[in-house]
Formats: sequence, C-alpha cells, structure tokens
Amino acid sequence: MGERIVVLREFGTEMDAQFAATVLEANGIPARVLADTAGGALPSMALVFPVRLLVRESDAALARELLDTPADPSGEERESR
Repeated sequence: MGERIVVLREFGTEMDAQFAATVLEANGIPARVLADTAGGALPSMALVFPVRLLVRESDAALARELLDTPADPSGEERESR
C-alpha cells in the first residue's frame, strides 16, 4: 500500500498554496494542492474550505522546516548541515 498523505498547511488562496508546493518540489519534496474552488471559478470558496497543501507523512517535518525558514536576503547560500 502507498505511503500516508498528510495536510501540511491550509491556505486562504490557491496561489499561496501553489507557491509553497513549488518551493517544496524545488527541494525534492513531492507536494499537491487540494482546492475546492470549483476549478478556480469560485476562488472565494477558499474562505469556507481552505486550500490544502499535501505531502507524504515522511516528508512533513522537512517540508515544515523548508517553509518556515526565511529566505536569506543576501542571496548567499547557507552551509550544508
């Protein structure tokens, strides 16, 4: 059976959720956005049914860390851990 999928975060807009998913995927973490906005025709539905960002349970801790780490404004990369 497949790996368990969890809701990492909820967003008020699909664009914010898609941006977060792009950040995760750029760092090797598969992510999906689940929105109940009538295919984008009713974006205000996200106020009632938040847009969800989904990841594998095994990726959740690293995904949270990536999204919670502020960008380095100097443009310099951090040292490897």
